[in-house]
Amino acid sequence: MNILLGVTSSVAIYKACEIARALTKAGHSVDVIMTENATKLISPVLFENLTGRKAYDKMFQRIEDTSVEHISLAKKANVAIIAPATANIIGKIANGMADDMLSTVFMALSKTTPKLIAPAMNTGMWENPAVQRNIQTLEKDGIKIIEPKTGTLACGDTGKGALADVETIVREVSKELNGK
Repeated sequence: MNILLGVTSSVAIYKACEIARALTKAGHSVDVIMTENATKLISPVLFENLTGRKAYDKMFQRIEDTSVEHISLAKKANVAIIAPATANIIGKIANGMADDMLSTVFMALSKTTPKLIAPAMNTGMWENPAVQRNIQTLEKDGIKIIEPKTGTLACGDTGKGALADVETIVREVSKELNGK
């Protein structure tokens, strides 16, 4: 199966490497799309080594000689997940914004393609009414939210906002794939 893994600039980005590795080890093809800010935390080369496939971070990168990049990635995805998902990408998708490679590909996905989002952010951000409205919008749009955990966050705060466990995320992706 083809899995689209979106990666944003969260402290939890290192877990995206584990997700990519686990899904690849399970025999899936994993296409990674990173936001520009995510590439400042981890190089796309790391994801390329983990998946054996090109990682994308810029609009208009060539995928195949004649393909329209964001459309060809969207068409071949059997399931799409953004993990970690920042408040920024959640807001973009909830409001129909497509101004980078990840948000554009996500908008181009078929309405029948299962979509999952695994948020990771500070508790104050997670509890912000705007973020919660955006989460509700995504759920109404049929996007499955993999709830963040409660615990000690990278900033030292304790509360809800930590990225769900890798095993939980991989299990939820597998459930969606098994349903196809």
